[in-house]
Amino acid sequence: MTVDNIVSSIDDVIARLLEARNLLAADVSTSTNKAAAKKITGKRKMSTAGRKRIAEAQRKRWAAHKKAAAR
Repeated sequence: MTVDNIVSSIDDVIARLLEARNLLAADVSTSTNKAAAKKITGKRKMSTAGRKRIAEAQRKRWAAHKKAAAR
């Protein structure tokens, strides 16, 4: 192969890679926009039972932390 053939084949590979990159970048921006459109608006509501479970779990964590700090 001559130098001209090598340079030409490298240019072809670069062109294909750039095309693939542009296609992937366009796909990512499209999926990001779709995700943003589906974003939940407003506040979420938690049940009373859910709040109690979370509070109890936090109390257990605090107790474990105090117990470890006392040692």
